[in-house]
Amino acid sequence: MLSPDLLGLRWRKSSHSGHEGDNCVEVARVRPGLIAVRDSKTLSGSVLAVGSGEWSAFLAAVKTGSQI
Repeated sequence: MLSPDLLGLRWRKSSHSGHEGDNCVEVARVRPGLIAVRDSKTLSGSVLAVGSGEWSAFLAAVKTGSQI
């Protein structure tokens, strides 16, 4: 069961996720400065919360192929 502060979030996933769309991660902005990440196969499962700066650094590393 999702925490009340995670209900009603607008979850998004990559347009590269394919037609099934159930083998991805989804992200949502919880509030300014906080991003939630979850597995699209388990929508009511665990959620990882990260700061927006850390999320931006992660995305930049993925795009450039860098190792974190």
